[in-house]
Amino acid sequence: MNHDGVDWAAMAELLELEGETHSPYVRQAVAELADLVPRRVLDIGSGPGVAACRFAAEFPAAEVIAVDGTPQLLARAEERARRLGVRLHTRVAEFPAGLADLPSADLVWSGQVVHHVGDQQAVLEQLAALLEPGGVLAIVEGGLPARWLPRDVGFGRPGLQERLDAAMADRFARMRTELPGSVRVVEDWPGMLRAAGLTEARSRTFLVDHPAPLAGAPRRWVRRCLERQRAMLADELAAEDIATLDRLLDPADPTGVDHRADLFHLTAKTVHFGRKPRS
Repeated sequence: MNHDGVDWAAMAELLELEGETHSPYVRQAVAELADLVPRRVLDIGSGPGVAACRFAAEFPAAEVIAVDGTPQLLARAEERARRLGVRLHTRVAEFPAGLADLPSADLVWSGQVVHHVGDQQAVLEQLAALLEPGGVLAIVEGGLPARWLPRDVGFGRPGLQERLDAAMADRFARMRTELPGSVRVVEDWPGMLRAAGLTEARSRTFLVDHPAPLAGAPRRWVRRCLERQRAMLADELAAEDIATLDRLLDPADPTGVDHRADLFHLTAKTVHFGRKPRS
């Protein structure tokens, strides 16, 4: 999806690492849908298909469709499905322009996509319109910023992550105001789902906890995130914080993120659920 100027194809590896690192919350969210036996599932803004493949594994009798505007990401989703031995369909569709051409579904999932569109309420109404009667819309938005390191990493000014959070929040706010047709709204997601005509609206927050010492995909994910923040915030952080990031990202430094035994990953993801009335 390129609706906000981001080159999503270039971020394919990062997006897949993110999905794998955060996959525990998707499993927990699926457990909230125990009463749902979907015939069709749409993952809107699926990226490389980590969540979509989870749905295909959890609902093997359903038609699961990964929907994204970036063909390269869908090709990665198809390869992932083959590797995992699950049945997955893909569909190229821009968000939100292509939503009207999609088939209806019993479960519509959209993870951290709605905030990339100026009028979030209008998009929720479009997503709700894709539901079959009794179907569920699940929107992933909000949660808590990730924590990876102790408050004091042993050098530089303590509290680096809090300052990174503040800078990223400012950047997010600017992104929202610069989107075409941006509409400011109170982000009461259950309230917004009710305004879209859905019932049983509720939010659940799921913990993602990878304790220290990190290994494999979670450690690579932390490195890539810090690299991205270093690049994005180079003009907004103090020189001391830039120096701290550079040391953390130095692969030869024993106190860097590639070697630290105290590196962990802790975050929380919030999923907002709403159901389409049966009549």
